[in-house]
Amino acid sequence: MSPFPIPTESRFHLNPPGSSKDNDDPMPPPAKEAPKKEFVHPKAKHAKKQAIRDAYAIEPISAFYIFLGANLIAALFAPIQDCDETFNYWEPTHYLSHGYGLQTWEYSPDYAIRNWLYVAIHAIVGNIRRLLPHSNKVAEFYFVRYVLAFVCALSQTLMWRAVCLALNPRIGLFFIVALVFSPGNFHSSTAYLPSSFAMYMGMLGAAAFINWRGGLKTSMAMFYFAIGGVLGWPFAAALCAPFLLEEVFFALVGDKDRFFEAAHRVVRGVVAAGLLVFGDLLVNTFFYRKVEIASWNIVKYNIFSKTGGPELYGTEPWDFYLKNLTLNFNIWFVLALFSLPILLLQKLLSKSADTFQTGFRTVVFLTPFYMWLAIFSLQPHKEERFMYPAYPFLALNAALAIHTLLAAFGNADPKSLVGKIPAKFKLGVVALGLLLSTAIGLARIYGLYTAYSAPLSIYKPLFEAGGEGDTVCFGKDWYRFPSSYFLPRDMHAKFIRSEFRGLLPGEFSEAGTGFGLFSGTWLPTSGLNDRNEEDPGKYVDPKTCVFLVDTQFPEQQKDLDWKAPPNEPDFVADTEHWEIVNCEKFLDPASTSFLARALWLPDWEIIPEKFRRKWGRHCLLKRKQ
Repeated sequence: MSPFPIPTESRFHLNPPGSSKDNDDPMPPPAKEAPKKEFVHPKAKHAKKQAIRDAYAIEPISAFYIFLGANLIAALFAPIQDCDETFNYWEPTHYLSHGYGLQTWEYSPDYAIRNWLYVAIHAIVGNIRRLLPHSNKVAEFYFVRYVLAFVCALSQTLMWRAVCLALNPRIGLFFIVALVFSPGNFHSSTAYLPSSFAMYMGMLGAAAFINWRGGLKTSMAMFYFAIGGVLGWPFAAALCAPFLLEEVFFALVGDKDRFFEAAHRVVRGVVAAGLLVFGDLLVNTFFYRKVEIASWNIVKYNIFSKTGGPELYGTEPWDFYLKNLTLNFNIWFVLALFSLPILLLQKLLSKSADTFQTGFRTVVFLTPFYMWLAIFSLQPHKEERFMYPAYPFLALNAALAIHTLLAAFGNADPKSLVGKIPAKFKLGVVALGLLLSTAIGLARIYGLYTAYSAPLSIYKPLFEAGGEGDTVCFGKDWYRFPSSYFLPRDMHAKFIRSEFRGLLPGEFSEAGTGFGLFSGTWLPTSGLNDRNEEDPGKYVDPKTCVFLVDTQFPEQQKDLDWKAPPNEPDFVADTEHWEIVNCEKFLDPASTSFLARALWLPDWEIIPEKFRRKWGRHCLLKRKQ
C-alpha cells in the first residue's frame, strides 16, 4: 500500500434558497422559520473523531499543545547558547525599545549585514508586554520567548499535519517524539536567532510543498522560504531547492498544460519574494539611511569577503556536526543519517506496488537534511546554530526511517526470520529503544539547564541594590552576558580587559535632539571592523565599575601549577575590593568528564568521583566603598 493516500473529495450539496415569487403574487412570502439545530447522532460524532484519528493518529490540537508545552519549557529554562544571540539580536532590540544597548560591527552602517526588520518585529512584540500589568525588562525578555514558542509550535504542527496527510500518521507521531524530547529542539525552538526563524519558515514552506491536497501550493511555499531567507538567514532558502526540482521534474515529464501551470506557480513565488525583498530594503534604508539589502550583504561577507570572512571566528573539523547532532538527537540522528539507505533497501526487498511518483517524492522529502549537512560540513567555520534550519528535516528523515524499519520488523509471516520472533518481544525492544532515547534526551536537557542557567538568574538583586547610571562590568565572562534586559533601567554593561584579543561590541549612539528616531542605527561608528581586530577603546578601568560579573572555578585552583592569567584575576576572592551580591552554581567544564558534561548525572555517592560534575560559581560582585 502506498504511504501517500489518494485524497478524497467531500462534496456538499447545498439546496437552493428557494425561488422568488412574481411581483403580482397576492400572497405574502411565508415567514421565515427559525433555523433548527440539526440533530447529530452520537455515532456520527464518534465516526468524525475516528476519521481524525485515522488521518492524524492524534487530534491536531493535541499535537499543537505537545509542541507548545515543550517549547514553553525551553522559553522558561533554556540558557542562551550563543553570545551572537545576545549581542546581535537582544541588544539591538533593547536599543529600539529602551534607547540604549551594545552594538556589534555587523550593525555599523559601514557594513550593514544585519536586518533591522527582523529586529524591529521582535521589538514590537516586546513592547506589547510593556502595555500589560507588572511589566519590566525581564518580563519583556520572556514574553518574546513565549511568542517564539507559540510561533514555533504552530509551524511544527502544520508540518506534522502535512506529514500525516502525505505520508502516514505513524510517521507523524515519530516526528513529534523526535522533536519534543530532543535537546536540539530545547536549544532552537525559542532562540532569538535568524537560524531559528529560518527553521520556523522552513517548516511552513515544507508543509506547503509536501501537502498536495487542495492543489499544489508552490507559490506559498516559496514565499515562506523567502521570508526565512530575507528576514532571517539567506542561506536557509536553499532548503527549498529539492522541492523546486521536484516541481520542475514533474512539469517536464507532464503535458503542456502542466508545464505552464508549474511555471505560473514558480513565477508567482518569485514575484512574491521580490516584493518581500523590496519591502525589506525600504525598512533597512530607513534605519541605515542608505539603500541596503542586508541579506545580500550577509552572503557577500560570508562568501566573497576579502578580509577573512567567518573563518576569523574559528574553524572546526569536518566531523563537528556529526558529534553535535549525536549529542542533540542521539538515536534519531543515526536514523536520519541512514534513512535513505533504509528506504532504498526496503524498495529493493519488498514487493510493494508503490508508483514511481511515490518513491520519488519520498526521496525528495529526505534530500533537504542530507543536502544541508553536506554543505555545512564542508565549511571550515561551524557553529551549532547553523544546523537549526535542518532540525525538522532531521526529525522527518528519522521518522521515515523508523517507520520503515518497524514495517519490516513487524512482519508476521511465520516463514520469515523476523516473523518467528514473538510479537511481545519485538514490542518490548522497540519500546525500550524509544524510552532510552527519550531518557538520554531529557538527561541532556536537564543537565544543560542545571549547568549553565546561572547567567539568567544572578542579576535579580540589581533591581534593589543597583542605582540609576550604575555600570556592570564584564571581563573574561563577557560572552556570558545575557543582555541588557536583565539590567535595571539606565544601567549599562561595560567591558574590562581580559585575555580575549578579539573585537568586542561598542554602544549604539544615544544622540537624540536633531538626529531623529534611532540615530544610533545610522550615525558613523568608531572602533568597529570586520577583521575581528581588538579595539582598546572598548575597555573601561575596573575602578569605575560599580558591579562586576566573574566566575570562579575552585577545582582548577587546586592544581599546584594554577595561576590566574595577568588580565583575569580572581575577583571573587578579592574580598578587599569586592563583596558578593549573588552567586549561582556553574559547571566547571575543564574539570568535569565528558559524560558528566554531556548528560545530567546525580551527585550520589554510588557515582564514581571521576564521573561527577565539578562546580564553580558565577557571581555578581559589588565594589566596596
